[in-house]
Amino acid sequence: MRNEKLKKLVLAALFAAIACVATVVIVIPIPATNGYLNPGDAVVLFGAFALGPVWGAAAGGIGTAMADLLLGYAAYVPGTLVIKGVMAFLAGALYRGLHTRLGCVKAALLGGIAGECVMVLGYFLYESILLGYGMAALAAVPANALQGLVGMVTAAALAKTVLHRRALV
Repeated sequence: MRNEKLKKLVLAALFAAIACVATVVIVIPIPATNGYLNPGDAVVLFGAFALGPVWGAAAGGIGTAMADLLLGYAAYVPGTLVIKGVMAFLAGALYRGLHTRLGCVKAALLGGIAGECVMVLGYFLYESILLGYGMAALAAVPANALQGLVGMVTAAALAKTVLHRRALV
């Protein structure tokens, strides 16, 4: 039991680091909201599928929040921590609940859709209300949706390749 918890902790730390790097590697600014696009969602979702909802939420939220801090987007750190954490929790929970009945890919896609909807809505609300951008935050919605789509498809492909064979966990 103790070894299993240690394994999850180490994998969560690894996924947090990979999510941070994936988020920092490619940054496409969104001028209307001072936010940015990145490929980190694929790692956040795949981490949630591999680790489960709780550890996946911790890894995804912490890793992407660290990236915001490293990139100088300090105003986004609390929002990213919560939004990506909830996104990963929901995606991981749906994946765990559905993968035996629907198969790995369908469960990953459904979990990814739900998680990415949380991301798009979460950032819209965060930017419009807490950061004070108002309706200008709508300008980021298409870019966030595209980021979510790419992340979801990539994470589903990774899940099929790695988790279908139970190679990671």
